[in-house]
Amino acid sequence: MDRVKRQLGCSEELQYSVATEEVCVAVLDTGIGSHPDFEDRVIAFQDFVNGRQGFYDDSGHGTHVAGCIGGSGRLSNGRFSGIAPTCRLCVGKVLDEKGEGSIESMYHGLLWVLENRLRYRIRVLNISVGIGEDGNRERVEELSGLLETVCEQGVVVVCAAGNKGPGEGTLSPLGESRSVITVGCNEGGYFGLRKDLCENYSGRVREGFPYRKPDLVAPGTDVVSCNLTWRKNRRGVYRDPYTKKSGTSMATPIVSGAAALYLQKYPYSNSAQVKRQMVYTARDLGEAWYRQGWGMLDIEKLCSYY
Repeated sequence: MDRVKRQLGCSEELQYSVATEEVCVAVLDTGIGSHPDFEDRVIAFQDFVNGRQGFYDDSGHGTHVAGCIGGSGRLSNGRFSGIAPTCRLCVGKVLDEKGEGSIESMYHGLLWVLENRLRYRIRVLNISVGIGEDGNRERVEELSGLLETVCEQGVVVVCAAGNKGPGEGTLSPLGESRSVITVGCNEGGYFGLRKDLCENYSGRVREGFPYRKPDLVAPGTDVVSCNLTWRKNRRGVYRDPYTKKSGTSMATPIVSGAAALYLQKYPYSNSAQVKRQMVYTARDLGEAWYRQGWGMLDIEKLCSYY
């Protein structure tokens, strides 16, 4: 995350200077593990897969994603902190230990966020989940309609473009919704011409799609964040507190964290305003729109623009 924050102009001074308003980010994923970087900021958890009580993560994906959003970086002296290290987290487990889930669990997760948005002051929803065409297009459209409703109720919804690219029509259906902020991967040339870059498999829209998607891109290759399987030895030394992961799943929480920072500074903004400011301040990479959307997220410019 240190590299990502430098790329996007997210300094420690910026992170803490805007932290004047409590903002809660909801995360629908594989859950969240107990990690020192989350402190006591996980304020709600609901399991839509196994029905268990108490927060947990049997995959590690959700823990990593949550760390990208709001990890404090405590075990790295702030080096690997998330984008919004003071935000609170509400987590819904909608994916199993393999990172797989059903449309039903996602649907109930979205309802939970909608019903509890005021109780927990949820301002941002992160969905680092790409779903494919499973034959039940009608049910997917219901999900998209529910996403629109969440946006209308003032929650900024940030969705992954998915990792099935780069072919045409590989964008996750959840990311097709016009009101959500759909995030693709792009490293902005940081790694040169490496063949395994996330941008080379980031989902893309089909030909003739009526509006620009993804909306934004952010780094998503080798992102370092919270590791579910950290441990502490007898001497009190933490082992393996962070790990690398790649994908649009990692790019998405970076944008969610930026939305949380913006709302900490401008708490009266609605979801449409946040999206508009993000695309207006994005840095044009000079690439085709289906690769970069409006451009690379620019956190420094976003949080100084109004």
